[in-house]
Amino acid sequence: MLTMVIRGLPKSMTEVTLEHLFTVHGRVFDVRMSKDLFSGECKGFAQLKMEGHQARAAIAALDGTPQGDSYMRVSLLDESRTRRSGRR
Repeated sequence: MLTMVIRGLPKSMTEVTLEHLFTVHGRVFDVRMSKDLFSGECKGFAQLKMEGHQARAAIAALDGTPQGDSYMRVSLLDESRTRRSGRR
């Protein structure tokens, strides 16, 4: 299972719409979109989980595609940077 980071999403993007974009390339297991607390609008980024080969196919197909007035950037989450090193 790989986690992808999606940036450059328009404010109007919803979890359902984002999931629909990615299901063309395989099963989406989890979608977490950052939303504004008061307006409920998308803050422009999200995380999404898919199986490895399907995630790579989605990245190849969707990275750099236009979404509204911006371009969607899709990459793998570097989990080595998110884990604490040197735990005791």
